[in-house]
Amino acid sequence: MVTTIQRQEKASSEGGILARAGDLFQLLRDGKARTRAELAEQTGLARTTVAARIDALTGLGLVGPAGEAASSGGRPPSKFAFNAGVRLVLAADVGASHAAVAVTDLNGVVLARHSEKLDVAEGPEVVLSWIVENGRALLKEIGRSEADIAGIGIGVPGPVEHGSGRPVKPPIMPGWDGFDVVGYIRKEIDAEVLVDNDVNIMALGERHTHWNSYDDLLFVKLATGVGAGIISSGQLQRGADGTSGDLGHVRVPGGDGVLCRCGNTGCLEALAAGPALVQKLAAQGIQAASGSEVVDLAAQGNVQAIHALRQAGRDVGEVLAICVNMLNPSVIVVGGSLSRAGDQLLAGIRETVYARSLPLATSRLRIEQSKAGPEAAILGASRMVIDHVLSPAVVESAVAAAARP
Repeated sequence: MVTTIQRQEKASSEGGILARAGDLFQLLRDGKARTRAELAEQTGLARTTVAARIDALTGLGLVGPAGEAASSGGRPPSKFAFNAGVRLVLAADVGASHAAVAVTDLNGVVLARHSEKLDVAEGPEVVLSWIVENGRALLKEIGRSEADIAGIGIGVPGPVEHGSGRPVKPPIMPGWDGFDVVGYIRKEIDAEVLVDNDVNIMALGERHTHWNSYDDLLFVKLATGVGAGIISSGQLQRGADGTSGDLGHVRVPGGDGVLCRCGNTGCLEALAAGPALVQKLAAQGIQAASGSEVVDLAAQGNVQAIHALRQAGRDVGEVLAICVNMLNPSVIVVGGSLSRAGDQLLAGIRETVYARSLPLATSRLRIEQSKAGPEAAILGASRMVIDHVLSPAVVESAVAAAARP
């Protein structure tokens, strides 16, 4: 079935670049104020066409007046700019044992945020109700309402069928398989709802805020599990069924006999994720409740913890070397709770990647610690929604709806 948006995209391609208000709006998303004349010169469109497009975008509130340009005689021309505060995004990050929710503007600026410990195993109704309840509280805190929400973005710690937003056989999310996350949220808040794997949205958030000049980025999350978000040619790659980047269950050389929760042996997760490091230290009589506590022990100079993190880095590096040879990223960003170990972990990753990958693939490769840190998922959930609701087709659809009597 050909959708309205698909027909509009076709009409735009036939009518030439920037033929629609939604296309023209993309130029204004950078926040720079421009006059109608400047937009006409930049796009090649007639001034009357630009004026009509600006009027339509102003009617939606997406564009607003931004002062006046210097006059060369007569009345100074008005400037227009993107109004990022006209609508809001509700962004949620659901982890294995925590949840966070934030309200952002359409530039992804966080206006209010709340997080607390919450076990994803409590089930979708409990977790999603928590998101709705705390999202509403944040809106009230900043004096806004549900009517201001342009969309809701949610990241969850498991595979997701992105088109439907339904988790697919997530190993650490009992009760979530096939659950209608979108439908559940929309019963409470009438807005667009997008759901994705948490590592994918972390990749989006990390790239947009700190690595925007890199079109080929691999984001690796090392925490309770191991996963990757793949950005190639500037686009997030989800794969055919939304399971791309599942590095945790790639077999690692030397892992024979180490049983993974997936039922196989030798998986990267069984060797290098937080619970695996806890078990390794426990076998040496050193107690740690989580991967984060292993990182804390290493920071205090515990030699066994340092060695465990360095070896985890080497194991991760074995898998990433394959990824580098296949995907040729410009930068690998390591995030998740274990990334706090910094060079104690990264040294092992770099050691193996540079030794096992092709020289051409590593000649300009950077392997870095996450700069967004714990905020990467919230920022990415917001960005996922923003890029959708402000896309040319969706904006044009809103313009068309507003023009109908």
